Amino acid sequence: MSELNPNTLAPGLAPSKGVHARRSTAELCELALIRGEGRLTDMGAFAAVTEPHTGRSPNDRFIVRDATTDGAVGWGAHNRPCSVDGARALREDLIAHLARRPLVVHDARAGAHPGHAVGVRLITESAWHAMFARNMFLRLAAAELADFVPDFTILHAPSLQASPERHDTASETAIVTDFTNREVLIAGTRYAGEIKKSIFAVLNFLLPDEGVLPMHCSANVGLEKGDAALFFGLSGTGKTTLSADPARGLIGDDEHGWGPDGIFNFEGGCYAKTIDLSERTEPEIFRASRRFGTILENVALNGSRAANFDDRSITENTRASYPVHFIENAIEPSRAGHPRNVVFLTADAFGVLPPISRLSPDQAMYHFLSGYTAKVAGTERGVTEPTATFSACFGAPFMPRPPARYAAMLGELLANHGADVWLINTGWTGGGYGVGSRVALPYTRAMVDAALSGALRVGSFRVDEVFGVAVPRAVPDVPADILTPRATWSDPAAYDAAAGRLARMFHDNFERFRDEVADGVAGAGPKPS
Repeated sequence: MSELNPNTLAPGLAPSKGVHARRSTAELCELALIRGEGRLTDMGAFAAVTEPHTGRSPNDRFIVRDATTDGAVGWGAHNRPCSVDGARALREDLIAHLARRPLVVHDARAGAHPGHAVGVRLITESAWHAMFARNMFLRLAAAELADFVPDFTILHAPSLQASPERHDTASETAIVTDFTNREVLIAGTRYAGEIKKSIFAVLNFLLPDEGVLPMHCSANVGLEKGDAALFFGLSGTGKTTLSADPARGLIGDDEHGWGPDGIFNFEGGCYAKTIDLSERTEPEIFRASRRFGTILENVALNGSRAANFDDRSITENTRASYPVHFIENAIEPSRAGHPRNVVFLTADAFGVLPPISRLSPDQAMYHFLSGYTAKVAGTERGVTEPTATFSACFGAPFMPRPPARYAAMLGELLANHGADVWLINTGWTGGGYGVGSRVALPYTRAMVDAALSGALRVGSFRVDEVFGVAVPRAVPDVPADILTPRATWSDPAAYDAAAGRLARMFHDNFERFRDEVADGVAGAGPKPS
């Protein structure tokens, strides 16, 4: 492994306790165990606990507001400004904190397309977080490391508490991106997802100016036909599960770009949710989650250190981080041509959306800007009934630019390349959450297979009376009644009331976009009663 001069890590950083730079997975795992940062499972995976933060902290994420970002960022609830002075003070304290600790450094790349990539350097006090970066970003060859210069540096200090008064933050946790100085500053959280999502947001800001649409989606490709497919969706809707298909090659499970010559993965790994994971339903992910080199985040272990994927005692948001090649059919380099199919995934806890429907171009834009899914009772404090969640572009917390810019790019790409767009509900049927049941995964897989294979292009469709989408009358290996949600409810009047409520939620949410889109897009949503 190429060595690194510790005096050139980052401006102003002079380490006094030594530096472990560019280490292998085995070396990083061993170092993490020596430091007591986690434990090995019975199958060799590394298990870490990140309490009290067991998920992202969206209210603690900031962008430095300066001449670079002032007119370019879509400021609001997801893109909160941090002052230049606050960021400078946080950086000073991070540098001083890291200088007093043994450091671990990992250099990598984000972006499988050589013309649209960002060199990333992680400087951290934690060996397992460096191992996470090694899993999640693209690994560099020795020749690439020899002359590596980072485009963005992450200064990562989980044990440092931010000061809202001094650092212009909301709490003792801070994830601050400085586009002018090309740094990400992370303090006060051990949750590893902040590392990868911060660089995802960096690419989301930079790539539109390069003619590339950045996307919060998974992607796979047919092994024989080479037909690529995208799967957009928020956490818990099935992006990772549905893209890990043994009959298709996996490109990536979370973050991609779509440019002039096709699609490409941003990452070199997968970050899969593991709650209720089983070999029967998700064999590829199950096997990958137990291997040496995998990191299990907040997964409970039993007395023999076997992972208990059904245990929710730490969090519902249990995760596995592993290199993409742990999935047998992964494609490397992680690139493909223009997608033939685009799938929008939603987990509708109201149980009223059809399990599969085809969208017109205007409807595709409408649903992309809406980014609908639903939270269910028990997933967050205070959530006692299904709650609609609208996240523009299916990833609003990671999209620094105004949503309409990404939507316009998607619309142009869809028009230029003729992709079919499908809306698939992986949520409830036969009633809402607590009454109905989740659409069975084998049925969802059968619907996806039918869409991707082209079998549905020759079938007949009906138009849903409330949501206006085209619903296939038949799908191979799927019971016909499931395709008509109203028919699965014991009380049709209750279905009508629930569907009307969700339609109004769509309508009210889209009001913020009406002045930014064409009339056809604004009118392509559900019809509130």
